[in-house]
Amino acid sequence: MIDLHTHSLFSDGELLPSELIRRAKVIGIEVIAITDHVDFSNYLFVIEHIKSVAEQFSKKENGIEVLTGVEITHVPPSSIPKLIDLSRKAGAQVVVIHGETIVEPVEPKTNLFGIKGEADIIAHPGFISMKEAELAAKNNVFLEISGRSGHSFSNGHVAKVAMATGARLVFNSDTHADRDLMDYNYAMKVVKGAGLTEKDFKNMIDNAKDIVYRRGI
Repeated sequence: MIDLHTHSLFSDGELLPSELIRRAKVIGIEVIAITDHVDFSNYLFVIEHIKSVAEQFSKKENGIEVLTGVEITHVPPSSIPKLIDLSRKAGAQVVVIHGETIVEPVEPKTNLFGIKGEADIIAHPGFISMKEAELAAKNNVFLEISGRSGHSFSNGHVAKVAMATGARLVFNSDTHADRDLMDYNYAMKVVKGAGLTEKDFKNMIDNAKDIVYRRGI
């Protein structure tokens, strides 16, 4: 099990990074990315502090791989590609975009500029368009099936558009508290609720592995 979208108390999560990592390991997560919310004001702070924690965890010794990430959130769309680039240069291994969820006033074209900037994942992309999904497939940007309440309301649409366009999917919990973490069985139920199958879920796990390893992590 891989989860590439989680939050600690460095943004709006409830847990210390180390506690989040420990709880994830116990339920069978083998790779976790801590992707706290960032804009231009705090991306360096978040990356530096998550990286300092991640460096203390060796997969060989602790049984879990910890990645330093960010979730670019409510940034003016045209500025998103610049912040993607700055985040990668600062050490972010996974770059997630806070997509156009139907339960928040995310600015239109956030999905589009996240895809144009070649982020790794567009989280909870809401009613993403066919054209945007086609571009995501072309740019190898992954669309998220979300485990988070509210954001998950449009999972069925995201799944349908991805299947029609060839856009690749990943599943993430978008954890903010210990109760949000999901093991394989619980996550699979969310995936099936979006009209997908266990085979699709296994493909999502493979897609998450591709994100991890294409960056040379």
